[in-house]
Amino acid sequence: MKEANQTAVTENVLLGLHKHCNLEVLLSVFCLGIYSMNVLGNAFPIGLNVLHPHLHNPMYFFLSNLSLMDICGTSSFVPLMLVNFLEAQRTISFPGCALQLYLNLALGSTECLLLAVTAYDCYVAICQPLRYPELMRGQTCMRMAVLSWGTGFANSLLHSILVWRLPFCGHNVINHFFCEILAVLKLACGDISLNELALMVATAVLTLAPLLLICLSYLFILAIILRVPSATGRHKAFSTCSAHLTLVVVFHGTVSFMYFKPKAKDPIMSKIVALFYGVVTPSLNPIIYSLRNAEVKAAVLALLRGGLLSRKASHCYCCHLPLSAGIG
Repeated sequence: MKEANQTAVTENVLLGLHKHCNLEVLLSVFCLGIYSMNVLGNAFPIGLNVLHPHLHNPMYFFLSNLSLMDICGTSSFVPLMLVNFLEAQRTISFPGCALQLYLNLALGSTECLLLAVTAYDCYVAICQPLRYPELMRGQTCMRMAVLSWGTGFANSLLHSILVWRLPFCGHNVINHFFCEILAVLKLACGDISLNELALMVATAVLTLAPLLLICLSYLFILAIILRVPSATGRHKAFSTCSAHLTLVVVFHGTVSFMYFKPKAKDPIMSKIVALFYGVVTPSLNPIIYSLRNAEVKAAVLALLRGGLLSRKASHCYCCHLPLSAGIG
């Protein structure tokens, strides 16, 4: 059966919303605009981090990792999806589908971990500012980033092996915009209970555990914020932290919807949610993390004026609090 499967399936067909052509035209325009904004917006903090020495700190290092991951994640499926919107026969090669599935799952898992690492960096900066240089050294930050990327890609490799060992019996029509793992599993003509169990366990470990760490970090952060006597300082802190938490809620909400109950969802709604998660959410990162950040704005102004302005570096790399007033 496996040999027949390997010789019969040379390409897969991606249905998308083939019965709603007008909606697909609107989606193609929308996704093209969002994808362009995503690539340009996420390339901006990476370039700024390289060019401006005052942004060479752990927070912007992790944000650059998030931006790079978002560019790679959307680029793994959006260009082909846009081409398929204009084609009558929407196909993807079998190796291309395997690669798309692997990258989509790997980068999604990595983002869960990077969001938790970013929250931990914020916690250390706010709650333990005196130990920040010791706890968040360059080598430590690099190890945390490598561990996040490595864990995400290793998790995806495990699921990919489990998926492509299944018999597909010649079925090759994927009811989705791209090769998403749950849509591919529906083509299998064998027992997928092990795959579903592995997905549930991995989602719980790589989604709920980081989410718990994020919640704990922000509980401690809020306790410090409430002790800040300056109303302006509290307002800035709440604004920045609420923006971060908004992205966390959107990201984890869509992931939970897609993976915790794979048998109880409407296919069209599942595809729309996956599209929102894969295209819209990455474009929010530059807005939430960079464009609302006063330090980033100052760096942009310095570069636009033709030189790097020498200014006093901030002691807080997350919520920009007057720490000396809040702690002392």
